[in-house]
Amino acid sequence: MAEAQHQEELLDVLTRSGERTGVSKPRSHVHRDGDYHRAVHVWIFAESTQELLLQRRADCKDSWPGLWDISSAGHISAGDSSLLTARRELEEELGITLPKDAFELIFVFLQECVINDGLYINNEFNDVYLVTTLEPIPLEGFTLQETEVSDVKYVHWKEYKNCLAKEDKDYVPYDVSGQYGQLFSIIEKRYNVNNEARSGSLKKQLARYAPVFVDAELSLLSEGDRQALDLIIKTARIMDDIYYTQVWDSNPVLRDWLKENSNISDLDSLKWMYYSINKSPWSVLDENEAFLTTSDSAIKMLNESTKPVSGWKGLNYRAAFPVTKPPGANFYPPDMDKMEFELWTRNLNMDERKTATGYFNVIRRHSDSAMRSTEDHITSAVTDKVSESSNDLFVVPFSREYRHFLVEAAKLLREAAEVADSLSLKKLLVTKANAFLSNDYYESDIAWMELDSTLDVTIGPYETYEDALFGYKATFEAFIGIRDVTATSQVKLFGDYLQNLEQNLPIDDVYKSKEIVSAPIRVIRLIYNAGDVKGPQTVAFNLPNDERIVSERGTAMVMLKNISEAKFKHILQPIANVCIKEDQKVYIDFESFFTHTICHECCHGIGPHTIKLPDGRQSTVRLELQELHSALEEAKADIVGLWALKFLINQDLLPKSLVKSMYVSFLAGCFRSIRFGLEEAHGKGQALQFNYLFEKGAFCLNSDGTFSVDFSKVEGAVESLSREILTIQAKGDKAAAKSLLDEYAKMTEPLADALGKLERVEVPVDIAPVFGVVSKLSDQGIKMP
Repeated sequence: MAEAQHQEELLDVLTRSGERTGVSKPRSHVHRDGDYHRAVHVWIFAESTQELLLQRRADCKDSWPGLWDISSAGHISAGDSSLLTARRELEEELGITLPKDAFELIFVFLQECVINDGLYINNEFNDVYLVTTLEPIPLEGFTLQETEVSDVKYVHWKEYKNCLAKEDKDYVPYDVSGQYGQLFSIIEKRYNVNNEARSGSLKKQLARYAPVFVDAELSLLSEGDRQALDLIIKTARIMDDIYYTQVWDSNPVLRDWLKENSNISDLDSLKWMYYSINKSPWSVLDENEAFLTTSDSAIKMLNESTKPVSGWKGLNYRAAFPVTKPPGANFYPPDMDKMEFELWTRNLNMDERKTATGYFNVIRRHSDSAMRSTEDHITSAVTDKVSESSNDLFVVPFSREYRHFLVEAAKLLREAAEVADSLSLKKLLVTKANAFLSNDYYESDIAWMELDSTLDVTIGPYETYEDALFGYKATFEAFIGIRDVTATSQVKLFGDYLQNLEQNLPIDDVYKSKEIVSAPIRVIRLIYNAGDVKGPQTVAFNLPNDERIVSERGTAMVMLKNISEAKFKHILQPIANVCIKEDQKVYIDFESFFTHTICHECCHGIGPHTIKLPDGRQSTVRLELQELHSALEEAKADIVGLWALKFLINQDLLPKSLVKSMYVSFLAGCFRSIRFGLEEAHGKGQALQFNYLFEKGAFCLNSDGTFSVDFSKVEGAVESLSREILTIQAKGDKAAAKSLLDEYAKMTEPLADALGKLERVEVPVDIAPVFGVVSKLSDQGIKMP
């Protein structure tokens, strides 16, 4: 940004840890006083020549004049975003206009130095971006800003690194052995790879999933419902498209690129196969570690991003994605942090704040819309509002953000409703179609709870696990199955006794609800799923999550019996053979595993949801615990589910023969869930429980490396942990939740040894369903998409 301005640029002052203070100061005062502030570094890297673009700083600069430096850089002005600044600086200094998916944030670098005889103090957090082009941009394509840049050149990254290492006086100094060395190590690791070793690694990652054929008997459906099924599956595939977009903005482009190139080599095929399981370039079972890099990503071409150059067709770049999975997914601007969001919502009224933290919308920037390119989703109506508000953040409802997808989805559901025979299914499909366009899901969620149809359908935005920043925003998903009438009638007991369970929870009476609604339970055999079903497959779900409906109508739950059977056979039994003491293996059985799964889902519906805070305010557990809510809620449902089973046994509502088997099956299940990774809510919640029960002596490590249950201690430990978690939720005590998770939700030595043993004997971590319904419908002459 030009430094000679009529009004000096203001910068946000940060704390030493990089958080906003709420104070802004002129740029010269920031450097005079040594205030911490933010800036961007943008590196242009040519893949074919392995060269970095360097600029020579103008002689008039007040820092490092005349020296070779980063391709482009600049301060982030007060109130501006990092990505916007990166794009703007590149355009102003070099005349290069690039869309936001060209910029890969590779690390944040804190630069602390004093120059100019102590007159210029630089305490700067730099967001370092990498722009990867296939070929070098012709030097005549640049338009240099004379007050900032006097020249540009390309230099091989190794040569540039050597210049810095020997402190060449022609280059702005950076410590290559320190933080800034990451630039070179990232490039070297990315392009100095052994494809054979990489293929082997991907094969090993894929082997953790056992392919399982998933099917159900379609002959149970009426003719009309069978026709509706075809249309509903087409709608489910649209949920997939939306979900890919929700994870990360350019995810659909990467998906299409990997699929299109999957036949080029064995490595490309493996990339596509593992990507298909994770639905992103981040591996769910490896703490969301990236298994792809931007060098694997889609190539996009721009014809008018630079000054015209004779004979040059244009700029080819890689659609970038960050090495670290964005905690806010694509629900928030990628460079928005929690502090910015909370400062913004603090100035909203109650209704506006409720909308901003609601399930069914995304948060966008006005400043992004001002520089929008063809890939942006901001409509002209939204852009017109830029001048109306000084706030950069604003809310966009799902119905507008995903309108292209949802209009088609609503059309398909209405067509399905016309041919369906089941009246309750018709109602669900019509109300869900209306919800897609109105963004009001209340009526459709009630219709889902009341669904009484052989063809069971769950479709729409529900779970909030993907929003690791706050746990506010819902992802789209679809589960389609055939109702198991016999099994459904057998599990009615659990829903009928919810109020009784609530009144006897191990928590102070003041926190108990007196109006728990019986939760209907449906057992189905899954025939198809889509959307947010990446990595490990769910065996059950309890919906809706909307506290408004939970408090008024309770919840309903769906059990996926054929998925549970597959996991028990392919995962839990092999785990038990390795990890459970010989004399307790007899207690491992499917009935205990499935019964606890039912109780787990029931227990999502009891305990604190809407709460009263110490200052008298009404709130919810989700809003108070934010990003910690999902992991703690999964732990609650698990451990309280175990408590509830013992309570029902004591009431002679379940057989006493279940007692030992439920505890031992739960112990084996701990190892199953923790293998999902400690970044995943279920895995983190399960680690909390295992380590707590292990510390209390309820779980024991034997001399042969196996584990067993101490039946004399387990009941008390289960009740103790249940009380602790429920009390934290009832008080909305985020600090206590963090303390509990920090202490117990971690990889301890006993856990690591057990998981290492399972990996060595190659017990699968989870299943990868192969759906037979598509081929079945095709055989019956129904055209599939």
